[in-house]
Amino acid sequence: MTRALDVITFGEAMMLLVADRPGPLEQAETFFKRTAGAETNVAIGLARLGLKVGWGSRLGTDSMGRYLLAAMEKEGIDCSHVVSDPSQKTGFQFKGKVLDGSDPQVEYHRQGSAASHMGEADIDQPWLLSARHLHATGVFAAISASTLPAARTTMDLMRAAGRSVSFDPNLRPTLWASPELMRQAINDLATRADWVLPGLEEGRFLTGEDSAEGIARFYRERGAQLVVVKLGAQGAYFDSATAGCGHVPGFAVAQVIDTVGAGDGFAVGVISALLDGQGVPEAVRRGAWIGARAVQVLGDSEGLPTRAELDAAGL
Repeated sequence: MTRALDVITFGEAMMLLVADRPGPLEQAETFFKRTAGAETNVAIGLARLGLKVGWGSRLGTDSMGRYLLAAMEKEGIDCSHVVSDPSQKTGFQFKGKVLDGSDPQVEYHRQGSAASHMGEADIDQPWLLSARHLHATGVFAAISASTLPAARTTMDLMRAAGRSVSFDPNLRPTLWASPELMRQAINDLATRADWVLPGLEEGRFLTGEDSAEGIARFYRERGAQLVVVKLGAQGAYFDSATAGCGHVPGFAVAQVIDTVGAGDGFAVGVISALLDGQGVPEAVRRGAWIGARAVQVLGDSEGLPTRAELDAAGL
């Protein structure tokens, strides 16, 4: 049977309102409308590279929900499993403008959102298994008590069917009841993935290991076939069942503007390259290149390249 999709992801999209000037959010007078969401950032990036991508979620029928749905469909993403619920509201966030790579002020308005009502009943198994890969993150798992079992189930179904699964911990401490619960739940999800993509600092928190090598070993010992530890400007370290261990240097960046979304861009590079049949070092190099592009723009997805731009870079 021909599989309909390359990649599926489940998660919350939020309308992003980016301030027009640096400084406290309350002093901004104009905001620029964008899309936000770890899973949707990855979906957009993969779709721009020509992969067939499906996104499962819930939105309200409010103007924000209509905006997000139209934006995703414009990117060519299969939104047939996005439920628009007139009884629910769409989440949104405000984000401060930064021009120096510092952490921007972010204010979330997502509690009780339509996406937080997602659960295992939202999983259409035939649709899910029509894809060859699932990308999961710790964000979807964290937004409510019902999304965590849904995240586990989607990962288990794909693994049982012989599909590949990638997982980005993407820690959001404010969404969890405690750091201990976050560590336990995220590490449990990581054991259900083939490819695990932690950042260095979150890996240290999750594993108790200090080095990239130790973090990678922790997840490899728990079943991951590939672990890539993101090292920011220093590139990334990988530990793979097929390619051994190694380090890929980062790409030089003239000016770091905003680091939000860089990890999602990195995931786009690794996932797309592996699904393209490239080797692990080449996949990590593509991830580092897209991550470097992402830190040079204000929005979460503006730096994500097209396939033509990727080809022009020789990646």
